[in-house]
Amino acid sequence: MNVKNCRKCGKIFNYIGGIPICPNCKEELEKKFEEVKEYVRNNPRSDIKTVSTECEVEMGQIQQWIREERLVFADDSPIGIPCEKCGALIKSGRFCENCKNEMTRGFNDAFRKPTAPPPVQKKEPAGSKMRFLDR
Repeated sequence: MNVKNCRKCGKIFNYIGGIPICPNCKEELEKKFEEVKEYVRNNPRSDIKTVSTECEVEMGQIQQWIREERLVFADDSPIGIPCEKCGALIKSGRFCENCKNEMTRGFNDAFRKPTAPPPVQKKEPAGSKMRFLDR
């Protein structure tokens, strides 16, 4: 049995996996998530700071939901977070499309089975024939 203290309230609980918070705090966090989702749906032009203030949720938590792709924003929304690789502004996830494609190509190249080089054909010099020396 793995017992931990809740990161939010400090209560002891049986830790199974994921974020180390107790079931009560997890339930409260889900309610906050639903509240943020509804607020963003009703106010699509709001920025992260406004959403954070109005819903009483830390900006870091909102960014975490965006990285987890639980919150996704339209292209015209002012809300965005930086790509973890290049810093470009993205609307959800951890990486921009260019970085995702670049990493995919890199992984594909790393796991691609090496192919044998084509056999090299030796060219015989012109007029080469077997010759014998007289003894």
